[in-house]
Amino acid sequence: MSEPSGAEPGSHFARSRALAVLRVRSTALAVALLPAAVAVVLSVAAATDRIGGPGWDAVRWACTALGVLTLLLAAAVAAVVARARPAVSPTVPIAEETAPDLYRLVRDLADRLDVPAPSAMALTPDCDSWLEDRAHLAGRAGRRGSTPPVLVIGSPFLWWMRVAELRALLAPVVAGTGPSAHPDIAAARRFVRGLDAAVAVSARRPALCFVGPPARLLLRRCRDRAAEMERGVAAAASARAQAVDYGLRIVAQEQVGLAYAGWDRLLTRVALPAWRMGRWPSRLDAGVVSALTELSRRDRLAEGFAARLGERPACDLLEEPGAVDEAASLLAARLFHGGPPVPGPDWSPIDWSAYPEEVVDRKWRAEAARLHRVLDELTPPGTGTPSRPGAGARSGTGLRTPGGEPRHSAALTSTDTAGPTLARVVDRLAAPGGIELGERLAERLAAEVAREEEAGRQAARAAARQAGAAGGADGAGPGAGAGAPPGPELPALWGDGVTPLFPIQSPRTGRELLADHIVAMVCCAAVDTAGAAPGLDWLDGPVLLHAGKRGPDLGVPVLTLVEDGDPEPLRGWLIAAGVRPEKPVRLV
Repeated sequence: MSEPSGAEPGSHFARSRALAVLRVRSTALAVALLPAAVAVVLSVAAATDRIGGPGWDAVRWACTALGVLTLLLAAAVAAVVARARPAVSPTVPIAEETAPDLYRLVRDLADRLDVPAPSAMALTPDCDSWLEDRAHLAGRAGRRGSTPPVLVIGSPFLWWMRVAELRALLAPVVAGTGPSAHPDIAAARRFVRGLDAAVAVSARRPALCFVGPPARLLLRRCRDRAAEMERGVAAAASARAQAVDYGLRIVAQEQVGLAYAGWDRLLTRVALPAWRMGRWPSRLDAGVVSALTELSRRDRLAEGFAARLGERPACDLLEEPGAVDEAASLLAARLFHGGPPVPGPDWSPIDWSAYPEEVVDRKWRAEAARLHRVLDELTPPGTGTPSRPGAGARSGTGLRTPGGEPRHSAALTSTDTAGPTLARVVDRLAAPGGIELGERLAERLAAEVAREEEAGRQAARAAARQAGAAGGADGAGPGAGAGAPPGPELPALWGDGVTPLFPIQSPRTGRELLADHIVAMVCCAAVDTAGAAPGLDWLDGPVLLHAGKRGPDLGVPVLTLVEDGDPEPLRGWLIAAGVRPEKPVRLV
């Protein structure tokens, strides 16, 4: 095969950097052979009587021993580097029979670019696309250089982008198969990936710990050269793709930024609360379309993007987009939150239509129950804190009775033993010492949430072990079977597979948890006493709906209560919403 990318700017630079990486390998080999070479020279010199005497014999035998030891260590390191399996990105494989139109589009694109077509395709739950060499998975070292890489496509792109936009976006990615086919570049990449895998193997297996230091040294020597090689490959691929849908590429890049913003909001605001409840939305990619449509409605900078929805979406290139979306959604949950590899009683899929009741309402009531349980442990019922002077006229709610008279402190006192009420929480935090009580509450809530999350991870590990045992007994992996949807690949480097590889949110502080729990308590009271309802906002996640519309924001009034001990803004909010905080709420 002729060299596919010799004329592009950057290709010569990429090959020169690849040769620099290979020179590092050659230098390491020369250093490993040097003691043995010296020993051979000394042995030949001794055999021809050019040197002699006890001193030279000692030097010769020392060099011989050092040479043998060095060769053994070098052979062991080389064997580990050659046999180690490089890490593979977790993806959802897409077989050709499940997406013939997508394969046809990519092959036509490769023909237009005059480069080899990717060997296969896979989806990743992220806003990115790349080529990944997986020839080592077949175990045929002799054919590695002739196997094109796998094309990995970000699943949100398939649902948000149109077919023409996806083709324009993938053009520079597919063009990268040309430089990847060059023997020097392919060999340099295999060497770097082998070193990286060898470092991982030495960390996992103490018996091979001697492999780690030389592999890390070689990686440091190759790092800059390999990075420059990849930049040259990217420049060559971009130059070759210039002639393919250049105008659409500009539009597609704009859609990439928009898709990333919507995907990030969907994961952090919408999916994360469901994952914490043991439910994973099974249509995340379809949800990103709704999120981006909502964003285009709110943000004038995104005006016009929703009008594109009348064109053919790229997900139509799949035979069963629903099954692929479900597999990508499960993989996203495992990557960003952690969980068992298969659905179960405590890890089940959920449809968007059931999200308000199954996630939002359950989340609020679980947090409200946790708040009252911890509050009872700190200040048992019947030992309510005394009210502040002058608070009797507005104790509990600041509302008036049906007769128009203010509610008196006796009403609040009765709520302290009548069950879980919002008034009980508000008045304890607003009473003298309420700020200190809030700090203790925050600490206990943080510890309680951490304990529950650890218990959930332990249960997930047990479920994963049971799934693995069942899969091994059946001779197939989890989820295998006739008619099963495409499942995510689960590399061994995942470890237990439960701890998230890429946590999308830093741990919440105790004060943030306390504010979230008070907001949940307010929402429960609004649902039970004021006719409000749980809802889903595609950009903000769980919301409280009054008459089908979002009410005023609760964040500022709750933070004022938590940080300053001032209940008046929250009580004003309750009055405006018609919430009766002295009424008990239903908990889980």
